[in-house]
Amino acid sequence: MNRARLVVSLLTLVCLSFSQSAFGKVSVGDKVAAGPMIDSRTGQTVSLQQLAGPKGVVLVFISTQCPFSNSFDKVMADLAHEYKAKGVTLVGINSNQNEPIEAVKRHADERGLDFAVIKDQDGSIADELGATRTPEAFLLDKDMKVRYHGALGNSKVPSTDPALANANDLRPALDAVLSGGAVQVAETKAFGCTIKR
Repeated sequence: MNRARLVVSLLTLVCLSFSQSAFGKVSVGDKVAAGPMIDSRTGQTVSLQQLAGPKGVVLVFISTQCPFSNSFDKVMADLAHEYKAKGVTLVGINSNQNEPIEAVKRHADERGLDFAVIKDQDGSIADELGATRTPEAFLLDKDMKVRYHGALGNSKVPSTDPALANANDLRPALDAVLSGGAVQVAETKAFGCTIKR
């Protein structure tokens, strides 16, 4: 009996070690070097540098099916318009393996997401960043360093009331990066649906 428990304990430790190391995770201050990405609208391969604005880029992991993610669609669209004029672009990334690129494109068009929406076909971008939720945001400055990671805002908003969604967590970080200041709250907890790898 003791030997059986020992074997189970060892197997559990091995599984936990694997699950923790299977996906990378960047920390605030780390530089991101994401590989080629597929634009869901054009089907063409693009780079992070092509998508980024002169002062940075916000990568937001989104879903076509997650009600939490969908409740932030208008917030994301408004942010994209407001901050593009200030030199920061917003890019949506769909890493869910159960959501094909055609559905991602259709969803973006139907929901008014007129910023770039990338299909992370093999989940490598989510793996590199350690993204686990939709919606989940990563703010990168002009040097592609992570300055903020976490929620857009009120991520506990009921999915039935998108009017309560906001960008109150991300916005101060964006404004700090634009002003050249320090981000006071660089990490928050993202709530939402899990990314389906």
